[in-house]
This record gives sequence, C-alpha cells and structure tokens, in this order.
Amino acid sequence: MNQRITRTSSSVTGIVADPAPALRFSVPLSATRRGARLARLLAVEQLASWRLPFDPARLLVAELAANAVLHGRVPGRSFRLTLTLAVVSSATLRIEVTDTRGDRLPVRAPDGVGSLAESGRGLLLVAELADRWGVEEGPVPCKTVWAELDFGPAAEC
Repeated sequence: MNQRITRTSSSVTGIVADPAPALRFSVPLSATRRGARLARLLAVEQLASWRLPFDPARLLVAELAANAVLHGRVPGRSFRLTLTLAVVSSATLRIEVTDTRGDRLPVRAPDGVGSLAESGRGLLLVAELADRWGVEEGPVPCKTVWAELDFGPAAEC
C-alpha cells in the first residue's frame, strides 16, 4: 500500500494511506439482447487492454448482463457494466452489473432443484466460475450483482 505523508511547514502531521491503485471501466448499456452482447464485447476489449485473460471473465459478464436484460429490465432504463481491476500484492477483477430492478433480487436455487429446467442455471455458473459473487441493494431502485476473480501476483498481470 502506498503511503502519503502530509506536512505542514516542517513538521509531519500524519500519515494517510492511499487507496490501492485500481483501473476502472464503466459504461451504461441498453437493457436489450444487443446491449448484453455489447457488454461482453466491450469487456473483452477492456480485458485485452489490461492484458488479462478473457475467460472466465467474459463468461461472467455475459451471464450477468443477460440476467440484467432478462430479469432486471425496466422499459426505457439501461443497465451499467463496471469492471474494476484492483492491484495490491495480487490482482482482483471485480465485474459489476447494475440494473434498475432492485425489487427482484437473484436467488440461488438449492442443490438438485431445477436440474432439468431449461433456464435458471446462470447463477450456478457464476458461483462456479467466480472466486466470490454477491448482490448489493441500492441506491433505490437499483441493485448490483457482482463477481470477483483473483489473479496471481500483480507482476503477472
């Protein structure tokens, strides 16, 4: 962690820890199938510019964006894709998809339920691919579904 020392004239007044350096990409997209596809394509381009592997991040973006379009869509409102790469001793990519249906939170199905269903396995895929994932409520009327991927030491990224 970087530290910044604040000085007043010749005396040291305190040590303030700088936040971990992070790269951030954020874009609003239409809550349509085309918007979900564009989210995946833009994520791949951003990952390439950060020299990160595409998979499994591309799959996580595709699933979270598809869920925002299918379950979080409000006519006339967009969803937001945000990618944040935090680098400390290792690198962590955080994928966030924010939509305007905070009243419809994702629910993970109990194991073995719905195994024959044609849909509804997306969050099982997210749980399997991501190191961590979750949901944050707010600000009203929004919710953010996020997933994180841990990479090796920062020098490898």
